[in-house]
Amino acid sequence: MQRVLVVGITGAGKSTLAGTLSRRLALPFHEMDARYFTGPGWTVNSGFATEIARLTAEPGWIFDSFGYPEVRDLLWERADTVLWLDYPRRVVMPRVLRRSLRRTVLREPVFGGNRETVADWLSRDHPAWSSWTGHAARRTEIGRRCQDPRFAPLRVVRFGTPRETGQWLRTDLRD
Repeated sequence: MQRVLVVGITGAGKSTLAGTLSRRLALPFHEMDARYFTGPGWTVNSGFATEIARLTAEPGWIFDSFGYPEVRDLLWERADTVLWLDYPRRVVMPRVLRRSLRRTVLREPVFGGNRETVADWLSRDHPAWSSWTGHAARRTEIGRRCQDPRFAPLRVVRFGTPRETGQWLRTDLRD
């Protein structure tokens, strides 16, 4: 497990798990959204695909994303392990709502120095809306990719609950 992709719906805990793994496995963790959004007004990194290609050419890494369309196949082709946080909405929604509420109220800076605002909550792009409306489609797409012959060499570990993930984290991850 040297090139790890942590996938799931918004709010599942991908970044948290990726950060934990990074510390445990001594592998660099690359937060996908922080690489994608690089400036005010949710400015997109013009060199994003090139940067991801460079980072995934390294021998070891962890990314916390299903992957933006322009790099999705690259990530899946270069990973050796996919950790799938396949949690139900009843688990994910309280998490994403708490996180977004905290970020909004406390004006916490996120990617590229941007902040979530009250007005953002009305947008279909807001994490809460995205998580709710995209849950089934993301689950289907990840499942399809896990069965795709192109990605057959991948080790896929699917977690249905946070408890399963926690139990797995207590094992020897180098196996």
